[in-house]
Amino acid sequence: MPRMRALKQELKTWLSADNWQSRLPEIAALNGREAAGPLLSFLLLGGEMTCRAAVALGVSVAALAEQDMEPARNIMRRLMWHMNEESGNIGWGVPEAFAEILARSPRLCKEFAHVLLSYIVDTGRDDNYCDHDVLRRSCYWAVGRLAQVHPEMDIKARPWLVRGLEDGDVPCRGMAAWALAQLPPSLESMPPLRRLAAAGHDDPCQVFDGQTLRQFSVTELAGLALRHP
Repeated sequence: MPRMRALKQELKTWLSADNWQSRLPEIAALNGREAAGPLLSFLLLGGEMTCRAAVALGVSVAALAEQDMEPARNIMRRLMWHMNEESGNIGWGVPEAFAEILARSPRLCKEFAHVLLSYIVDTGRDDNYCDHDVLRRSCYWAVGRLAQVHPEMDIKARPWLVRGLEDGDVPCRGMAAWALAQLPPSLESMPPLRRLAAAGHDDPCQVFDGQTLRQFSVTELAGLALRHP
């Protein structure tokens, strides 16, 4: 137990520092099964620490998957459980961690990418759609983050991201627009993006760019998506 407390404090110190990204190779070299618990707990801290913890989980679990897939799968299942209403939790930081892990592990991506996408798929039936508005914003971001590495998600993700431009939660619309900007442009998304850009929504959206959190309005994100080359 003292060793685990020491590991948790060390990880927190590393991720709190300005040069946190320089520590990622050291985090990847740690025992992934031991590092997972502290890093998962940091997802609840909010703000940039949540994003940094998600990135750290990404490098840690991807490294673990290269050594032993089953414990890596177990961590993914743990994330899925935290997204389940039956867990009694709200999965703060889970979509971000999910995306960062899959972006770094082709093997885990092959097995679990459909699960991440399912959080924005609203079939109106018994599905895996994330009903929590604020958490769903992170789900849209997560799909966009994975699309940066795997643009082939285009076929499956784009229709649901386009629907997300009319989400009942206005910031979700902005995050869906950001996610669409990570995919190759398409004529299908242009009309709803233009409508969103013209709507004048000032609602703020926080977007993690890999280094820091940046704030945009929904209108700004729609405009950026329209200008995406």
